[in-house]
Amino acid sequence: MVESLQELFARRDLLYMIAWREIRIRYKQSVMGFMWAILLPAVIVTAGIIVRYGMSVMSGKPISGQEIAGITVKGLVWAFFAGALRFSSTSLIGNPNLVTKIYMPREIFPLASVLSQLLDFGVAAGIVLIVFVITRLGASWQLLWVPVLLFITVALATGWALILSAACLFFRDVKYLVEVIITFAIFITPVFYDVEMFKKWANLLMLNPLAPLIEGFERTIVYGRAPDLPWLAYSSAIAFVSLVLGFYLFKRWEPAFAESI
Repeated sequence: MVESLQELFARRDLLYMIAWREIRIRYKQSVMGFMWAILLPAVIVTAGIIVRYGMSVMSGKPISGQEIAGITVKGLVWAFFAGALRFSSTSLIGNPNLVTKIYMPREIFPLASVLSQLLDFGVAAGIVLIVFVITRLGASWQLLWVPVLLFITVALATGWALILSAACLFFRDVKYLVEVIITFAIFITPVFYDVEMFKKWANLLMLNPLAPLIEGFERTIVYGRAPDLPWLAYSSAIAFVSLVLGFYLFKRWEPAFAESI
C-alpha cells in the first residue's frame, strides 16, 4: 500500500487531469452545466425538508430554521458520498482503452471520481455557506471539526470506491446493486431526520459509519457543538479499515483487470 501511495503521489498531476476530464465529460453539452452540482443536492435537501415538514405537522411542532439548515448540511454530505460511490463504481469499465493500453496506477480512476464529486460538493457547499452568512446562522470554534469530518468522509468514500470499481469490473451487475443500495440507504442514514428522534433505535442507526459523520457535520455547523467523539472514533476506524482493505483488494485484483474488461 505504501508503494501504491508513493506512485500515486508521483503521478498526482495525472489524477488531477483525469478528475477534470471526468467533470468536463459529465457536464459537456448539458444545458445547465455546473448548475447540476447544485441541482442534485438541492433535490435531496428539498425532499428532506418536505419529509421533516410532514413530521412536524404530525407532531404539532413547527419546523425551525435550524432544522432546515441541518437538513441542508446533511443533504450535501449525502449527495457527495452517494455520488462518489455511484460514479466510481463504473470508473474502470468506463475507461477500457486507458485501463488496458496505457500503464498507470489504475486506482487513479475511482480516486478521480471521488475527487470530481468533492469539487461538486465544494461548489454546492460554497453557495450554502454564503446563504448561512447572509442569514447570520452563526459560527463557533467547533467549525474546526469540519475538515476532520470531511477527511474521514472522503476516506470512507475512497475505500468503498476502490472496492466497488474493481468488483464492478468482474461482475457488471454490481453497478445496478449500487444504485439500489444508494436509493434505499438514505432512509437508514440520518439525512431527513435526526438520530435523537428515534431514541430506542439510536445506537442501531449510528452503526451506519456515515451516520456519525453526517450528525457531526450538523452538530458543528448548525448547533456549534462538538461531534460525538466515541461515535466519531468508530467512523474513523471503519474509514481506515475500508481504505486499507480497498487498496489491498484493488491491487490484488488488478492483474486480472485487462482480461475482464
